[in-house]
Amino acid sequence: MLALYANESCKHSKSSCQIHHGANAWLEGDEFLRYVLQLQGPFLATHCLHAAMYQQHFGLHEAPFGITPNPAFFYSGNTRGEILSALLYAVTQGEGIVKVTGEVGCGKTMLCRMLESRLPRGVDVLYLVNPTLGPQGVLHAIAAELGLNTRGQRADEVLRALHTELIARHAAAHRVVLLVEEAQAMPLETLEEVRLLTNLETASSKLLQIVLFGQPELDQHLALPRMRQLRERITHSFNVPPMPREQIPYFLSHRLRAAGYHGPELFSRGAVKLIARGSQGIVRRINVLADKSLMAAYAEDLPFVNSYHVRQAIEDSRYSCAAVPGNRSMIVFDKLLATCFRRRTT
Repeated sequence: MLALYANESCKHSKSSCQIHHGANAWLEGDEFLRYVLQLQGPFLATHCLHAAMYQQHFGLHEAPFGITPNPAFFYSGNTRGEILSALLYAVTQGEGIVKVTGEVGCGKTMLCRMLESRLPRGVDVLYLVNPTLGPQGVLHAIAAELGLNTRGQRADEVLRALHTELIARHAAAHRVVLLVEEAQAMPLETLEEVRLLTNLETASSKLLQIVLFGQPELDQHLALPRMRQLRERITHSFNVPPMPREQIPYFLSHRLRAAGYHGPELFSRGAVKLIARGSQGIVRRINVLADKSLMAAYAEDLPFVNSYHVRQAIEDSRYSCAAVPGNRSMIVFDKLLATCFRRRTT
């Protein structure tokens, strides 16, 4: 099934879009847009469309370069495997607060998902999905993750309820881990409240293990004098680096194989070199450029990706790889999408 995200950029390519509908009928322009919108509605990820278009062409059973973190595509090179192993050790040993930092799009969320998937039985995982909450709000959010109804209770009452629940889980041989993404967005007062949660402990272990995932701004916040006590509670700090050029061919190949590809190298050396230059080693950008490059190759009915296709992807990303309000990961296509719909099918 095909889907197209409906927004202003689509207006530029309406006349070029077409789809085969039924035995001999072709839908074009506005008819095509109406057809897609009737099928799935106006708020759709663009990947549903172009992935469906090129998967069969390249012998893939799923999209290899999706921007939603999928543990099945985890690449352990460039220290990521070592970081994951160290995270697992730190969390299972209950050693205070753990911090993971890295630039936007470097793969922190993937590490977070991998950590959850690799944790042993008996570890209960809590997510803090809104790091911008105030100190009292974060206590209620954690209580809700534990299945507690603390609506209307004061902060001290919520804290007692948390302590009681964590003691009960500890008695049942369960360890509780709190994963906080986008921790750099936390108000300083909330970070301090998180520190106080590490005071919940037995004589031998912490009752709540906390892992903070954040952008470099998190380190700037922690460097402030008022955050000294929190800094001292951090027992392990990891940095997720950009992908070096020499690792990018292996990264691309790994994701293609995970998506079912079994042919020869799909990206030429020149294509890989341009992806490295255009992405600056940021994993999300690598995925976006590789994805659009596959689309460009598909549009020309070619079985491989060359440097020309990557140049198209880089050009397209420069003016249309923009954040949609409320979703920084949404990629909006214009020229590449129109080109694919102009392609003749047999």
